[in-house]
Amino acid sequence: MAVQTGPAAGSASGSSSTSVATPTPTPTPAELDVSPADGATGVRPDQQVSVKAVTGDLGTVKVTDAKGTQVAGKVAGDGTWSSTSRLAPSATYTVAVAAKGVDGTPSSTTSTFRTLKPKVTATYGILNSGATVGVGMPVAIQFDSAVADAAMRAEVEKRVKVTTSPKQPGAWGWLDSRQLMWRPATYWKPGTTVAVTAPLTGLQTGTDKWIGNDDSASFTVGSSMMSTVDIKAHTMTVRRGGQVLKVIPVSTGRPGKLTETRSGTKVIIRKEGHVTMDSTTLGIPKGKPGYYKEETDWNLRVTWTGEYLHSAPWSVSAQGHTNVSHGCVNMSPANARWMFDNSKIGDVVTFTGSNRPFLPTEGIGVWQYSYKAWQAQSALHHS
Repeated sequence: MAVQTGPAAGSASGSSSTSVATPTPTPTPAELDVSPADGATGVRPDQQVSVKAVTGDLGTVKVTDAKGTQVAGKVAGDGTWSSTSRLAPSATYTVAVAAKGVDGTPSSTTSTFRTLKPKVTATYGILNSGATVGVGMPVAIQFDSAVADAAMRAEVEKRVKVTTSPKQPGAWGWLDSRQLMWRPATYWKPGTTVAVTAPLTGLQTGTDKWIGNDDSASFTVGSSMMSTVDIKAHTMTVRRGGQVLKVIPVSTGRPGKLTETRSGTKVIIRKEGHVTMDSTTLGIPKGKPGYYKEETDWNLRVTWTGEYLHSAPWSVSAQGHTNVSHGCVNMSPANARWMFDNSKIGDVVTFTGSNRPFLPTEGIGVWQYSYKAWQAQSALHHS
């Protein structure tokens, strides 16, 4: 039997047809894959944030911390957005994504995650920010605790940057596991401006130890003030711009394992003024042979191990003739004050005439290396 396809049976010929509504399509938002997942905790700072549209098209992606600071990222050829900067430890991040479904339906999603809270948040400082320094002062980044291994030190080194004006060649190297320094191939040119950036947030420096901040600094190089201490001749010759300013009679450390002044190229680390010299810091307690405790003025520190240039009124008769100090450079009060007033941190002081070498880690010892040997101190050669 034929199926009727015209007007319904019994209807009047020519009557109007019943209209049928077109069904509304169901919206199809994009399907997204977001990592880390919403609500994730303990996320490593070096884990990459990624967002991919499984279906549809990815639009904008913003990853921000609680302060609104945005995490940098970019879209790869396969359409996946990935972060290009590291995360901070102990931080909460929000991932906000806009996308379109295959049918053009706009959609958005928001998720949050939290990075791990390390046992130790590693801290560091860039020394001498804002200062005017001497031609021997390197860029110095000092960590409060060791950067545990060569691979971790290499990751730090990859991210730090030095800019100088005028441009001068130089290299990064590690004095030890806590001190990263950049020195020019030769001493700085007077008048150089130096800027350093250290975007180190999210780097690991040890077991359960992560850096939580970036830093930057700058300093200016002043005049070329360079002195030479002749330990055997008991003199210190002071030059500025190559011209001799003064030849000062001095008394340096008397012969002995703990008292002989170290030979080598040092720089003035600090201008400390008044200092109490106490042999207990060298392991010689009160009551033992060699014990001393002296109040001294006009102190310029040249090693972390206790060597200074300073006033010593008690040894004036020996200055220029005999070495009687416990390792420091003794001067008359007038000469010590002149030296203090005319010096700045980073001025070079070279010592000659001793059989006791200055070890690089005993101060700012970057000039104890040839430039080639200093380049070999880079962690990038050992990671």
